Amino acid sequence: MAPMATLRCEMWLACTGLAAALLTGCLPSRAAGAAEFIPPPKPTATATVTAGPPAPPSTPTAPPPTATPTAVDGALFPIGTSVGGRALEVARFGSGPRELLIVAGIHGGYEWNTIALADELIERLRQDPAIVPADVALYLLRAMNPDGEARSHGADGRANDNGVDLNRNWPIDWHPDWDRTYCWNYLPISAGPHPVSEPEVAAVMQFILDHEFEAMISYHSAALGIFPGGSPPDTASHRLAAALARVSGYPYPPLDYGCEYTGQFADWTVSQGIAAVDVELTTHVDTDFEINLRVLETFLNWKP
Repeated sequence: MAPMATLRCEMWLACTGLAAALLTGCLPSRAAGAAEFIPPPKPTATATVTAGPPAPPSTPTAPPPTATPTAVDGALFPIGTSVGGRALEVARFGSGPRELLIVAGIHGGYEWNTIALADELIERLRQDPAIVPADVALYLLRAMNPDGEARSHGADGRANDNGVDLNRNWPIDWHPDWDRTYCWNYLPISAGPHPVSEPEVAAVMQFILDHEFEAMISYHSAALGIFPGGSPPDTASHRLAAALARVSGYPYPPLDYGCEYTGQFADWTVSQGIAAVDVELTTHVDTDFEINLRVLETFLNWKP
């Protein structure tokens, strides 16, 4: 595993590069990869060789270490860090070819019950990994905004440590500001100085680009229902939202108070060819655990 300083450096470079590309109107392709840099060979010095007795046979050396193995099912592993240096932790279950993603806590402590739900789902899957079909690899990001969750289980916990709403910092229909008349407006909050300005967004974006996810659920609270990604919603996201609504009872179509949504995570995910939905829990306290076991089962067996 690379030293933490190296990981942070790589993340900073990834974030900077993504932000620069996005500001010029470019979106990274899911298949894009960095070109390998091969340094030129170092010149060797010419030396005079003096005859002498033959050298003793060399001692065999151990082979170089292999790459870090894939994370063990159910073990949390970091994919990046927050502004405050907290790890963004993911658990994986299964190793099938169909990759699925569940994300919680994009709004930190204001929606802390989504993080609690993610922890409950992770624990249930650790106890009964057979829930995951053989052809699926399920990844759960337990908290995209750990700084907000650490700061407050209330309105002050919604933003990250830069005061940014991480659900408005994505490079799809991003705006520096928006009409707040019908939107969340309890405290000052921003969309960031530019798309992907926040390390949490850059880390999750790179994680998604490094995989081939078919579908994604982003958990929120509270009470509005299920929002399909895309504007207008794409067909696959609409089908996923309807399937989850049937087993959960969460409203679909969701309640619409007229809020202007910009720079949204689910919309960017859809732009990458991934079916995506925002699922709202019924309150800011309950995890709706039994309901979301049914959501999980449906999600694991749903196909685009």
